[in-house]
Amino acid sequence: MEWMKSFRTAIEFMENNLLESITAEQVCEVVHISPFYFQRSFKIVTGYSLSEYIRYRRLYQSALEIIARDKKIIDLAYTYGYETPESFTKAFTRFHGISPSQVKLNSNRIKPFLPMSIELSIKGGQNMNYTVERLRGFRVIGFKGTYSFESSYSEIPKSWAEFNEKWEKKTYSKEVLSTIQACGIGEYGVCLESDMDAGIFDYMIAGTYNGEDIPDGMTVYEIPEMEWAKFKCTGPMPGALQRVNTYIFKEWLPGNPEFEIALGINLEWYSMGDISAPDYESAIWIPVKRI
Repeated sequence: MEWMKSFRTAIEFMENNLLESITAEQVCEVVHISPFYFQRSFKIVTGYSLSEYIRYRRLYQSALEIIARDKKIIDLAYTYGYETPESFTKAFTRFHGISPSQVKLNSNRIKPFLPMSIELSIKGGQNMNYTVERLRGFRVIGFKGTYSFESSYSEIPKSWAEFNEKWEKKTYSKEVLSTIQACGIGEYGVCLESDMDAGIFDYMIAGTYNGEDIPDGMTVYEIPEMEWAKFKCTGPMPGALQRVNTYIFKEWLPGNPEFEIALGINLEWYSMGDISAPDYESAIWIPVKRI
């Protein structure tokens, strides 16, 4: 399914099932796209994760129900997918800035969140600086953490900063320090599918694994042989890489006539050197298959 049509189809499905127990997996099944990539692209294109969109639409609709009908908080909580009236009231107040009990007298203060209309402008993504290359399978080793789609752009750089500080100050164990040096950990950032319904994914700060002993706290992951679209990034981190990542999902993937996503994984490649330099080189690798 073409990407812009898939966004519209997903939104229509969420709107038609707003009061049901919708999962991210169900939304992605409707559009036949990897949950990992569809959730990332939806967040980048719309500014909201799938779970945020569903949650905000429900909170807006619940406010309209309070205005139009005299419903109890407990009934609204269960109708809109909350386990308790307290959890509903907390989410409602955080979103609207007023509690459900205040809405009748302050209806002008509710925060509108209307069904989204997707209109993408494709600005020449085919001219982006990328190559397509088939690579043999290989294994990576590194430190794995779990991140949400909502906060990954801020949280992952913090994990890199912590890793770099521990490496520079040699506060890791001898075994870990030896593995970091032998495997070149820090060459790759690896994004992996995790619990899509919870809006989270795994991310590894990694290097190439060659069969060494695996220290406690480190993980090995095997990447299969496949074709990769490699997008070059030039500029200081993390801005340059995040900028190219946004271009991929806003310009290159939508309506691409030649490639589609092959697997729920992507790699970030980092060169040696000063990551704050204006000519620092990095890359994003996307696994693809030809249509």
